[in-house]
Amino acid sequence: MAREKTRALTLTAVLGAMGPGLLAALAGNDAGGIATYSSAGASFGYGTLWILPIMALLLIVVQETAARLGCVTGKGFASLIRERFGVRRSALAMGALLVANTAVTISEFAGLASGLALFGVPASISVPLMALIIWLITMSGSFQRIEKILLLVSCVFLTYVAAAFLVGPDWGAVMAATVMPRMVADPDYVSLLVATIGTTIAPWMIFLAQNNVVDKNVDESGIALQRVDTVSGSVLACAIAWFIIVTTATVLYPAGIEVTDAADAALALEPIAGSWSTILFGAGLVAASFLAACVLPGVTSSAICEAFGWERGADRTWEEAPAYRGIITGIILFSALLVIMPGIDLFDIMMSAQVINGVLLPVLLVFLVLIAGDRRILGRYRNGRVWNVLTWATIALITVLTVVMFVLQALGY
Repeated sequence: MAREKTRALTLTAVLGAMGPGLLAALAGNDAGGIATYSSAGASFGYGTLWILPIMALLLIVVQETAARLGCVTGKGFASLIRERFGVRRSALAMGALLVANTAVTISEFAGLASGLALFGVPASISVPLMALIIWLITMSGSFQRIEKILLLVSCVFLTYVAAAFLVGPDWGAVMAATVMPRMVADPDYVSLLVATIGTTIAPWMIFLAQNNVVDKNVDESGIALQRVDTVSGSVLACAIAWFIIVTTATVLYPAGIEVTDAADAALALEPIAGSWSTILFGAGLVAASFLAACVLPGVTSSAICEAFGWERGADRTWEEAPAYRGIITGIILFSALLVIMPGIDLFDIMMSAQVINGVLLPVLLVFLVLIAGDRRILGRYRNGRVWNVLTWATIALITVLTVVMFVLQALGY
């Protein structure tokens, strides 16, 4: 009886800790991410599947470090940057984060418009309606309520699993491609690998993972449970990406159909795989865009307010945290209005966000590894030698691939 009770308590504790890592990782599978994975499958078949297990490991390293910092210090990443590196560097980082995250939020509203258009809802109706719902959720005044709503929305990602089984891939070939690395002498292939890494590990995910732990008031005693959360979230997010590539590689690659965004992929699936695959893919796109659009404004506002010492938090009122709520409102309103304005080139906005994220991510990871290795900040919970090596290897890999991406773009690929 005692053993069963202990097991029940342990399971309850694990389930109670779940959330920050899952949200941070799954929110990365946004409209841009789905477009990237869809394009990878349609253009190169199963040839990019091998990168996803590697990405899962790198994502675990980054997310676990951020969550551990939050548990031990009780502070968000922006506060630690300000304290460790000064106000000026913190302000530069926050300015870049604001620009990049606003551009990504715009792309999420574009994803919502494209996804709902598959179901016959015009952008003039879908975008204002989604903006209002997203604003009401973020202004709800309860972090626990917001987290539960977003975790419920993330369940729709299972549609991509269903879509993959629906199209009937050659699972032997899929598994072989997953465990056997393959390089193709094609600039487009390299660009897709870079884009896959960039969309899997985004700068704002570090802030989200750490701030969510702080908002849940998790302390040092919860580090082990947070590791379960970060590992499961990272593996699940990369698994969803894996199923998206499998689906488009099975159906679109043999037919020679290339796609430029997630909505294109959903439409292209219908004449070959049937209407259900399109419905499942479209529903996943809407859910992914909605989840990320709910997360990004709050993450951005929270980081900026924390960097400058302003009050923040979903449980703060307008009177208590006017800057926090004002920044969220401004990002949502600006993004929604821009998407429904005629003549706006959303692709250029998305590409600009990718460039800014590519420059910002290695810088933030250097901040992260230096803070995580500081004995004065983390004491006995600081990074060990193996974790430091993995983090620096992640930084080196992302930096090299980002340079490659810029070179390819400069050459017109």
